[in-house]
Amino acid sequence: MKKVIDSFWRAFAYCFHPKVVMLSVLPLILMAVIVMGLGALYWDVAVNGVRDWMDTSRALGWIWVWLERMGLMSLKAVVASLVIILCVTPLVMVMALVAVSFMMTPALVSMVAARRFPGLERKQGGSVLQSVVWTVLSVVLAIGALVLSLPLWWLPPMALVLPPLIWGWLTYRVMSYDVLAEHASKLERLELMRRYRLQLLGMGVLTGMMGVAPGFAWASGAVFAAAFVVLIPVAVWIYTLVFIFSSLWFAHFLLQALHEIREEPEGGVHQTQVDGAVQDVAFRIEKQ
Repeated sequence: MKKVIDSFWRAFAYCFHPKVVMLSVLPLILMAVIVMGLGALYWDVAVNGVRDWMDTSRALGWIWVWLERMGLMSLKAVVASLVIILCVTPLVMVMALVAVSFMMTPALVSMVAARRFPGLERKQGGSVLQSVVWTVLSVVLAIGALVLSLPLWWLPPMALVLPPLIWGWLTYRVMSYDVLAEHASKLERLELMRRYRLQLLGMGVLTGMMGVAPGFAWASGAVFAAAFVVLIPVAVWIYTLVFIFSSLWFAHFLLQALHEIREEPEGGVHQTQVDGAVQDVAFRIEKQ
């Protein structure tokens, strides 16, 4: 836990480093251009389409009856916008995560390694192609989990627990691989992800919960149409900052853990699951 807290504060401080601020400009501009461009082209069409579907759907008639009884029929105008926001938010989060992962994480890891662990050997345990495949597979699995779990979101506790848990798992998978790809060997990566699985998942869940904050900006943009153009870039900016912080947090934690495991005189023997068969893997790291 001490290592998690220490890396948290280091990551927070690094967010204000001039180099990090400069590196964040490109993914931020890219995300803003994509989201604002798609919004300008398709927002009105999407809102009108969802509104027409809701008006003609018998299954949703009870919503309008309930709103009328509660004296909240004025909210009918923004329900369609909120539905679109609910559907689009996961996609924007994935875009922000992937943008930061590919455009910033390697540079951030190199910066942390140069400043804190200049003597850490780079064992090149992962490649760019493997990182892309790993990220795409993780994203597909996370989106699949979101879609399959949608019926459970009607239960208030599940709506608060499932999304951060799924995003936490995705962030932990993507960030852990990208941080360790250059410096750790394959066996070192497997050992670190096995040994610190709970800590890494907890870090991912916390950053996933931090990602909920931009949703308020999206919702405010739907309710206050005049501020929509301003609030949506703000939401995109928050998403990008959350994943930049996440990248730095994982970099500080995992590079410290990698440094410590290499200082151990001898690694342990653990089991790893490969193609459905459990194999004993002898894990020995020479003391440097």
